[in-house]
Amino acid sequence: MTASFARFGNDLHAGRRIVPIVTRRRVWYLFSLALVVLLAVGSVLRGPNLGIEFTGGSEFQIAGVSDTEQTSARDVVRDHLPGNEPKITVLGGSTLRVQTEELDSDETAALASDLAGAYDVSSDAVSTSYIGPVWSGDVTQKMLRGVIVFLALVAGMMALYFRNLKASLAAMSALIHDMLVTVGVYLVVGFEITPGTVIGFLTVMGYSLYDTIVVFDKVRENTAGLRRQTRTTFADEVERAANQTLVRSINTSVVALLPVGSILAIGAFLLGAGTLKDISLALFIGIIAGTYSSIFLAPGFLVDLRRRESEIAAHTDRVLRARRGEESPESAEDAEQPADEGAAGTDAHTAGGRRRRTIHRGSR
Repeated sequence: MTASFARFGNDLHAGRRIVPIVTRRRVWYLFSLALVVLLAVGSVLRGPNLGIEFTGGSEFQIAGVSDTEQTSARDVVRDHLPGNEPKITVLGGSTLRVQTEELDSDETAALASDLAGAYDVSSDAVSTSYIGPVWSGDVTQKMLRGVIVFLALVAGMMALYFRNLKASLAAMSALIHDMLVTVGVYLVVGFEITPGTVIGFLTVMGYSLYDTIVVFDKVRENTAGLRRQTRTTFADEVERAANQTLVRSINTSVVALLPVGSILAIGAFLLGAGTLKDISLALFIGIIAGTYSSIFLAPGFLVDLRRRESEIAAHTDRVLRARRGEESPESAEDAEQPADEGAAGTDAHTAGGRRRRTIHRGSR
C-alpha cells in the first residue's frame, strides 16, 4: 500500500496523472460552503461553552472523591443558589470541577464546606478560585486583538513575499475557512472554550498558512516562464502545482495528526477536561481543515482572483486559440515578444538582406 501511494505521488509530480482540483473547484467551494453552514446551524443550536476565564465566576475543585457522580454537587449548589445551574466536569478519575456564578467570600466558604460533606472528603480537598468580570473581559479583548493583529501582519507579509496581493487574499480566504470549520466543530462537540483553545486556534492559523505557502511556492515556480509558451494556461500550471504538492501535504498532515490525536485521546479520556484537551481538539480539526483548504480551496481561489488580469487573460486566450488550431504556437510566441524586440528583429532581418544583396552585386 505504501509503495502504491508513493507511485501515485510520483505520477502526480511527473504529470502522468492529474487529480481535478482546480478544474472542479466549484465542487469544493459548494462542499465547503455546505459544511460551514451545517456547522453554523449546529453551533447556534448548541451555543458556546465558554470557560470561566471568559465569563467570570467562582470555581471549586473537589479532589480524591470515591464517586464522580455529579448529582450531589448539583443539589448542593442549587440549595445555595436556587437560580443558578452549575457547570460540572470530571477531571481525571477522582476530581470534580464545579463552576458557579460570582460568590463572595462567605458564600464561597459555605459552599466549599457543603461540597466536601457531600463527597465525604476533608475541607482541605476542596480548592476554590475566583475570576472577576473585569479580568475575563480583558482576556476576551486581548484574544480578539491578538487574532486581528495576527491576521493583518500575516496578510501583509504574504503580499510582500509573493509580490502579489491576490495571492495573499487567496491564502487568507483559505485560512478563514479553516478557522470557521475549527470553531464550528469545537462548538458542536461542546468542549469548553478556554485560553488553551485560543492557543490552539492561533497554532492552526500558522499551520494552515504554512501548507498554503508550500503550494503557492510551487505555483510561482511553475508559472515563472508562463508567457513564453503556449501549451498551458495559468490555471493549468496551478492545477499541476496542487497535484505536485498533494501527497506531500497529506504525508505532513498524517505525521502531525498522530501525536496530536494521542494527546487528544489522553486529555479527553484519561485526564478528563483540561488544557491538553482544549488545545489538542483545536489542533486536530484545524490540521485536517488546513490540509484540505491548502489543496482544494487555495489554488482555486488564486485562479479565480487572478484569471481576469490582462496578461493572464490574454495568455489564456492565445493558448486556447492555439489548441483550436486558430493560431500557431510560433505566432503566439512571437506575439509575446515586446515591441522593441520585434522591431529590433525586423531591422536585423532587413540589414541582413541588404548585406546579402551587396555581396551578390560584388561577385558579379
